[in-house]
Amino acid sequence: MEYMTVLFRTFFFYAFITLIYRFMGKREIGQLGIVDLIVSILIAELAAVSIEQRDESIWLSIIPIFLLLVIQVGMSYISLKSDKIRSLFDGDPSVIVDHGKINVKEMIKQRYNMEDLLTQLREKHIRSLEEVDYAVLENSGKLSVFKKDTKLLGQYPLPVILDGKIDYAVLNHIGKNEEWIVKTLAKDQLALSDIFYASYHDKKLFLIRYDELEK
Repeated sequence: MEYMTVLFRTFFFYAFITLIYRFMGKREIGQLGIVDLIVSILIAELAAVSIEQRDESIWLSIIPIFLLLVIQVGMSYISLKSDKIRSLFDGDPSVIVDHGKINVKEMIKQRYNMEDLLTQLREKHIRSLEEVDYAVLENSGKLSVFKKDTKLLGQYPLPVILDGKIDYAVLNHIGKNEEWIVKTLAKDQLALSDIFYASYHDKKLFLIRYDELEK
């Protein structure tokens, strides 16, 4: 009878947690944020406890898992609406190599050392730092790398507007300000409120308007 209970609870939590993760949304393991990771670990622990402690009611695990689902979905919604909350929990991408130069201050800030950098470059089959033009440490911990190319050098896109909001760190990086964006948009009779996404490269702004998303 105990074996049947274990089997039942195992299959039940397999199906139940699969359903929970469907509600949480699709995301690769390497892309999990801090909240997602914490929720995943706690759900796994609650399911394991319920399977091992067969004398306890299964609801002692189901109710906390539902609560974690509500917390995760709620935090995802809040993060979608608030840049500050999103940055607080998920962090921001960090430029580690900029135009071939290592950003030491950012590496220290992120507690990211040269061995980490070289290891991730080797994983991308890059033999030397001399091959790298631009490298970004993403929120997931992965390193995005742009190799040097004389034809494309300096043309990688930098997002200056995301979800309709200006990224002032990028603006500062490219030596521009909000007034420049406003004037640039005004040339095409556009306002900031019209823009969903804008990237800057090759000394130009490339735009996606809100009305284009609705088509």
